[in-house]
Amino acid sequence: MDSNDGIHTIDTGFKRPGFDAAYLIVEAGRGAFIDTGTYHSVPRLLAALAQAGIEREAVDWVILTHVHLDHAGGAGELMRQLPRARLAVHPRGARHMIDPSQLWAGATAVYGEATMRADYGQAVPVPAERVVEAGEGAVLELAGRALLCLDTPGHARHHICIWDARSRSFFTGDTFGLSYRALDTRNGPFALPTTTPVQFDPEALHASIDRLLDYRPLGMHLTHYGRVTDVERMAGDLHRCIDAMVEVAQAHASAADSQAAIAAGLAALYERELAAHGVPDPRAALAAVLREDIELNAQGLVVWLSRRAG
Repeated sequence: MDSNDGIHTIDTGFKRPGFDAAYLIVEAGRGAFIDTGTYHSVPRLLAALAQAGIEREAVDWVILTHVHLDHAGGAGELMRQLPRARLAVHPRGARHMIDPSQLWAGATAVYGEATMRADYGQAVPVPAERVVEAGEGAVLELAGRALLCLDTPGHARHHICIWDARSRSFFTGDTFGLSYRALDTRNGPFALPTTTPVQFDPEALHASIDRLLDYRPLGMHLTHYGRVTDVERMAGDLHRCIDAMVEVAQAHASAADSQAAIAAGLAALYERELAAHGVPDPRAALAAVLREDIELNAQGLVVWLSRRAG
């Protein structure tokens, strides 16, 4: 765990080291978590709180960028451990935190019950009276430190990014893509957009990325993974890659197995991007770091194609 401007990065332990982060902001002895990882991540978050010297009663907020389970699966259990905290979430996501059964059932239909229990544990409901709908322009106060919520669709319609003026940085969830430290080179961090199997919207994602840049941030705190500072260059890479991924999807829309064809097209695209970025063995990096993201992005693009087709 590192600290900068009172911001602590916590590895949630989901999937592999350096894959999934939550953040703890500390201000004047008060705390706020942004994203939580899964149910299994909660002991790590509480340990980080203790390491920062913050009592559980001094946590004012648990803030979710969106309700996908790698970001929010641990929220209910964490809230049980934090007696004075309120949970802030996009208005579209609030009902899924109060009653996570539909969210859990949808993921279980994709991954199966055994995988869900092993990877995500369980989803604990949050009492409705502790949930705050944090839509566009909502300001969450942490001991006088203002955390501004922006509605940032594209990855999901229920996505917010949180602007912290103190550090001049955003907590971006999945809006500013993925950037795994294992893929850093002398050219800086490698950036990759992430779709979702349900709500990917490339035009909205382009607009959300541009909106973040309007604030001239010094850094972005990504859930996948950590703080990055090469913001302008990474934004350009994300824009270019969103368009390239859409082209791959459209090129394979009529394939007999469109998802498999799109996944193969994405693998070829990402291998070229990794090579151009200076990653020494792009094919090995693809298999070791990006294999699951290729499949998820292919799923998201298939759903996007279907939605466009009516």
